Amino acid sequence: MGSLTAERPVSREEETRAAKKAARVEKRDGKNRSRAARRLRRRQRLSPLTRKILAVNLLALLIPVVGMLYLGPYRESLIAQEIDALREQGEIFSGALGEGAIGLLDNGQEVLNIVPARDLVRRLSAASEVRARFFLADGSLAVDSRQLGSTGQQILVEELEDPIAEDPIQPVVNPVLSWLDSLSHWIENRDYPLYRDHLNPTVTDYPESVRALQGESAFAVRRDDNRNLVLTVALPVQRYVHVFGSLMLSRDGGRIDEAMRDVRLTILAVFAGALVITTLVSLYFASTIARPLHRLAEAAEKVRHSVGRDPDTIPDLTGRRDEIGDLSAVLREMTSALTMRITAIERFAADVSHEIKNPLTSLKSAIETVQRVKDPNHQRELLRIVKEDVERLDRLITDISDASRLDAELGRVQTEEIDLADMLEMLVGMHRTARGDGVPDAGGQGPVVRFVRSGNGPFRVGGMESRLVQIFQNLIGNAESFSPRDGTITVTIAREGAWIVATCEDDGPGIPAAKLEEIFNRFYTERPQHEKFGAHSGLGLSICKQIAEAHGGAIHAENRPGPDGNPKGARFVVRLPAA
Repeated sequence: MGSLTAERPVSREEETRAAKKAARVEKRDGKNRSRAARRLRRRQRLSPLTRKILAVNLLALLIPVVGMLYLGPYRESLIAQEIDALREQGEIFSGALGEGAIGLLDNGQEVLNIVPARDLVRRLSAASEVRARFFLADGSLAVDSRQLGSTGQQILVEELEDPIAEDPIQPVVNPVLSWLDSLSHWIENRDYPLYRDHLNPTVTDYPESVRALQGESAFAVRRDDNRNLVLTVALPVQRYVHVFGSLMLSRDGGRIDEAMRDVRLTILAVFAGALVITTLVSLYFASTIARPLHRLAEAAEKVRHSVGRDPDTIPDLTGRRDEIGDLSAVLREMTSALTMRITAIERFAADVSHEIKNPLTSLKSAIETVQRVKDPNHQRELLRIVKEDVERLDRLITDISDASRLDAELGRVQTEEIDLADMLEMLVGMHRTARGDGVPDAGGQGPVVRFVRSGNGPFRVGGMESRLVQIFQNLIGNAESFSPRDGTITVTIAREGAWIVATCEDDGPGIPAAKLEEIFNRFYTERPQHEKFGAHSGLGLSICKQIAEAHGGAIHAENRPGPDGNPKGARFVVRLPAA
């Protein structure tokens, strides 16, 4: 018999953990997909940036080419020129007919002689490519330059192919030009009336000829079945005010279409050349941008995986003297700063671990011993050690916390102008008041603190007043611990050009020459013999140096020379840029 197992309800904590785990997996998968996409883009022959540069440049090049398709105003001007030339020619024809084909009867009546009119029309039109037709006043066709006699037969003209060898490029160019013609017709959306060539035409077939019979000149633009232009001009044939007929001259628009094709072919050739040059220049231009960016991206990814161990991983492109060179310089500086920061953090972590380990070891030993010791006096002594070690740990943790957040605080808070002389004078006054220095029967403890203002200033600096106060509090406190009880601590301020220089001198034993730089290291302590061990964390001078450098200044230590050549005391010099 099987047993039934009840499902355990899922708690809210388990649901939260499962949701966080799913979010971490999704985030990791997203990063993996992002890295894969970046690698794919780098392997592509044409990077996305290259394609964008090509697209922008080619788009700018295509704008005049697209404009080439719309040449309506240019075509209209050519048509107007052809119409004007045809009208001038028609005026010559009509004038010749009016003078040579119109005769007088015996009764003085003017009549039109068909035979001379036919001869004149054919003779005048033979020297040109114009077709001339003469309609009588009753609307019938009297003369057609393409008809022989009165038989109604038409002369068919067929152009033979040029015996010269065909240009090998024409089979490629002609379809392109035909396609451009069709596209331009579609864009212009200009549709001319259809031209019909009737076998036995009358004047009513051509409205412009009808207007010419009314004494007006008129023209028309049409297209035949092959979409070729046909231009016609009609003028009245008259003698004085008497209209005898209508003369219509027509010409095909082959020259106009040929001129349009020549313009398009020229633009197309210029476009082809510009396309090649633009493509090559765009590829070169893109390579000067995309390739260095790829190198910088790959180097940045290597830095990310190596956690900034090698600052030279970023290629040096500063020789370009452009934005990419600036980016390379900034990335190199950032990588170098990151490396220094990581190294400093590791060293700081190691120092912290070492410094905390000492009181923890002492604390552990004291606790283990107190359990075995039965003597109350020994137990009290061990508990005193435990208390001191706990206080030392508390002091270490406080100073470590202050030092670790100092950089972030200095980079985040807005600075202000501070009169450093007034600040130091107030700080020294507070020390003197608190300790009773220089006041008779006030019970003053320790050395006297003096303030000396050298020069008239101004002594204004830019920075955080609380942190600058911390520098000189640490220096004065450090000088008090080394100076004798009857000694003097002198705080001096002076201006040296663009720098404000503040010094803190004591009457102590001085600093060993080999330790003048080492005393600013973290957790370095070398205290007087009478001072209780562990009373200082060794971070005071290190914090002073960190604050001074964050304000664009510097701090160093030196010894005051005595009369016998031995150190007479220590001097700490703080240099800050004047505001």
